[in-house]
Amino acid sequence: MGITSKAEIEDWFTAETLGVSGTVDLLDWGSLIDSRTKLSKHLVVPNAQTGQLEPLLSRFTEEEELQMTRMLQRMDVLAKKATEVGVRLMVDAEQTYFQPAISRLTLERQRKFNVEKPLIFNTYQCYLKDAYDNVTLGVELARRECWRFGAKLVRGAYLAQERAHAAEIGYEDPINPTYEATNAMYHRCLDYVLEELKHNAKAKVMVASHNEDTVRFTLRRMEELCLHPADHQVYFGQLLGMCDQISFPLGQAGYKYVPYGPVMEVLPYLSHRALENSSLMKGTRQLLWLKLLRWLRTGSLFHCRT
Repeated sequence: MGITSKAEIEDWFTAETLGVSGTVDLLDWGSLIDSRTKLSKHLVVPNAQTGQLEPLLSRFTEEEELQMTRMLQRMDVLAKKATEVGVRLMVDAEQTYFQPAISRLTLERQRKFNVEKPLIFNTYQCYLKDAYDNVTLGVELARRECWRFGAKLVRGAYLAQERAHAAEIGYEDPINPTYEATNAMYHRCLDYVLEELKHNAKAKVMVASHNEDTVRFTLRRMEELCLHPADHQVYFGQLLGMCDQISFPLGQAGYKYVPYGPVMEVLPYLSHRALENSSLMKGTRQLLWLKLLRWLRTGSLFHCRT
């Protein structure tokens, strides 16, 4: 992300920088929910001149401490409620410069609430160059730590922002170079997860895509791997009113999501999604034209009841 170079990062983990113990301390995010724990005292970095540890967030105010604590507590409340009512909680993904914190918090909730079954789903954006690494890491962590893997796979929605930010800061563009490369990445990640589902009956995945080729690919691989729809390991998700010709044949495995909120906030979101999927909407328009032509040929368009 342009914060430092690879060479500098490698220099961090040497005998000299690790100190006498030769170990690295891992901050336990779960302890941050405890109101007695202050966040800022854990986030310290060495001063290059003095060698002493100094607060990374020296200007973290009392109110900001409280906001962070409340955010963690709210996530815990949501996860507990999802457990009580037996629904899945899917944590959405954002830009790469926010995502590490989101993924980390989601991971902590998965460790706690995905012991018996995957209630908490992390979202993986497959337009990122490192998407496959992120997915395989998530699966491997679930295996080693004995919790149930749950994932939602999307292509991604922040292409323009990501590339503009990378150009401004001066780091490598994190997005795949072409739409075709993103499709290939999506299918690679999906295939890896489906292979995991074959050997792990309690893992689940949400295929969040309006792409008909991706849905066909998923169904074909499910058949090849003997993953039966009745087992409810694979779900499909599309926006309500978009690509319904793909959703409806999927039956109970298909979910239509409805954005909720004030009209002036929801409409821009819907417009953005329509523009993103404009190429995929051609199939919908073709179906509508065929239906209109069929009505004209049969006279049903101008049919009046008597």
